Amino acid sequence: MKFILFLILALAPRFDGETYKVKSPDRKTAFTVGVDANGKLQYTLSKGGEVAIDWSEIGYSVSESTSPKAQSLAPAGRRVRVREIWKPLWGKRSEVPDRYNQRDFTLQFAGLGSCSLQVRVYNDGAAFRFTGLPAGEMSEKTQFNFAGDYTAWFYNGERHNIGPEKLSESNGERLPVMTVKASENRYFAIHEAFLGTDCWPMRLRSKSGSTAFEVIPEKIAASEPYTSAWRVIMCGDTAGDLVDSHIIELLNPEPSDDFSWVKPGVALWDWRIDGAVWEGYHYGMNYDSWTRMIDFAAEQGFSHLVLDANWYGPEFAASSDPVNGEKAKDVQRIIKYGQERGVGVWLYLNDVAGRRYPIEETLAQYEQWGAAGVKYGFMNGTPLEKNRNTQMITALCAKHHLLVDFHDYPVHPFGQMRTWPNAITREYCKAQLDGRQIFQPKTFVTSVFVNMLAGPLDMNNGFMELHQGRTTRKDNSQEVPSTATSEIARTMITWSGATVIPDIPEYYQKYPKLLEFLSAEKQPWKESRTLAGEIGEYIVMMRQNADGDFLVAAATDESSRAVSIPLSFLPGGKWIATVNTDGAAADYRTNRESTHSETVEVTSKSTIRVLMAPGGGACILLKKK
Repeated sequence: MKFILFLILALAPRFDGETYKVKSPDRKTAFTVGVDANGKLQYTLSKGGEVAIDWSEIGYSVSESTSPKAQSLAPAGRRVRVREIWKPLWGKRSEVPDRYNQRDFTLQFAGLGSCSLQVRVYNDGAAFRFTGLPAGEMSEKTQFNFAGDYTAWFYNGERHNIGPEKLSESNGERLPVMTVKASENRYFAIHEAFLGTDCWPMRLRSKSGSTAFEVIPEKIAASEPYTSAWRVIMCGDTAGDLVDSHIIELLNPEPSDDFSWVKPGVALWDWRIDGAVWEGYHYGMNYDSWTRMIDFAAEQGFSHLVLDANWYGPEFAASSDPVNGEKAKDVQRIIKYGQERGVGVWLYLNDVAGRRYPIEETLAQYEQWGAAGVKYGFMNGTPLEKNRNTQMITALCAKHHLLVDFHDYPVHPFGQMRTWPNAITREYCKAQLDGRQIFQPKTFVTSVFVNMLAGPLDMNNGFMELHQGRTTRKDNSQEVPSTATSEIARTMITWSGATVIPDIPEYYQKYPKLLEFLSAEKQPWKESRTLAGEIGEYIVMMRQNADGDFLVAAATDESSRAVSIPLSFLPGGKWIATVNTDGAAADYRTNRESTHSETVEVTSKSTIRVLMAPGGGACILLKKK
């Protein structure tokens, strides 16, 4: 024991000057920063008295190959103590505690001059950023030196997530969100918030055998004083604590405009219906099929219909005009029909047309037609260019009262939905119908603990044509490895301002109790809570809808799983629970369509036990008696 202690003391940096500690409001999370004897600005993070991230360098340098030299660090101004409530227009809950302690420091970097370091510590994490870095060329040197060889998972583009892997097994580039399990009661995640238009989206890397990760330095050429993104370390006692956190959104500023027109909710989608056949009717991406979808949406109280690619011509063709394309007249007709029935219509816009035609004129025309939103696809460019264009298009969409959803390897979410509530979702995941060989049951119950920590996801859950064998769909006719109950459960578990579901009305109508649950997903949510779960294994989520009803959804990986769900979140009184589970013989590999439903009377003292089939799930709708 003495020998181990000696090693720790020997490896710790020596500080000639003072170190400064900022603690969370509950005093359990502490961020300590100081300049060591070698002029390196370093920090450490502890949770519950245990070091989670050991001394790690941070700062900026004029050269990518050298470490930044910090010549001085001194507190600036008084400590900041915030105890407020944020009331988002839409999100996971109607009221969000905004509680943190902040301390600002004046810092002098060799070759860069003076700047400010801001440190902000919440109960569920810590964040730091630099402001006022002088204009010029520089590169970032930020490390996350984990105190143990923990287990991690990473976002992996449109593929199954990387992980679980030991930190020491990671080698090379990794993408955030990085979710870390340190122990059975300690979880962390690394991401960023409030990504400025001059900021490169963060990438991480490590070397095999090391538990340290660093931000890959990009050459920053700032023409004016530079402000970095917030580097965020999320903390939780459970994996669900990370899912329920709002730290990423809270590190973004409040909106400056009126967004009362933003309407979140369930959206139908015409891309996957193309080619579906029901009792002799052939669905397509055409006006007649759109009217059927609008009618169904209106009946169920769904908010939107998304019209996907090729409505104005081949999406990658340079000659396809996004305003005067081949179906433009029909699109205007269906938008008007949707308005009459209270259903908004989204329009697809490919990056080819977004660049070749004046983007603001295009969006202004969509507003004039009465469109509700834009789905923007296949943006090209470097990560920095994509970040700038994404933020530019988001702002233009807001100006023209359009919701926006970015698809196809988008810039990762960073809490922008707080400043821009019209930025309602993003395909920062693998849309589950695009690759059975990639999207398995384990993919879903990993992504919700990794990708979804960044922000709202458009995963396109809820496909209900689940018989064994290929479907009749034109774009992607492969099978979906799920069960009917799990498909509907996934729509609620996945946090998104636009829950885009991919099937035709008749397949939802085959399962009236599951359709009832889907129709009860009325946003904005009043409350959300992850009741149980483990990364890559299962998740149980509760949400309270806009009407005050409670919904509970669960999903599992390839293993069958029994879960007991206490209903202690319910207010007093008696409630009627409609419990939807997989049928007795259900299995995502052999029998996907088997379901079971029963109704029971419950109170807040009740516990409901559900059995999920392999790849299955459960959906519980609770209404006040």
